[in-house]
Amino acid sequence: MNFPTNLKYTKDHEWILVEGGVGTVGITEFAQSELGDIVYVELPSMGKTVEQGKSFGTIEAVKAVSDLFSPVSGEVVQVNKAVQDQPETVNKDPYGAGWLVKVKLSNAAQISALMDAAAYQALIGK
Repeated sequence: MNFPTNLKYTKDHEWILVEGGVGTVGITEFAQSELGDIVYVELPSMGKTVEQGKSFGTIEAVKAVSDLFSPVSGEVVQVNKAVQDQPETVNKDPYGAGWLVKVKLSNAAQISALMDAAAYQALIGK
């Protein structure tokens, strides 16, 4: 299983990559493997404000529907339309083409509350 060290992770199995005050958000390889075949992704519209730790959408798999929780607070500045059209992209490439939203951070200090790759691996026992 892959745990990129350049990302930060949440206890809810989301990841974020921050570049220039904007965070790209997705779900981890572990999360997509636990969910199984992803069939639908509901994401917020651009311009929507999200809050750290609060739900910003849902991801539906054959097995279950799960909430998506934002790793940071801020404004959604981009939505990955490709995963809405082809949700299985999240299964195939969770850290690349399967990203979900980009958020302009309203409080960069929130990143320090997130886990690094080693802490996330310890959380899930991998």
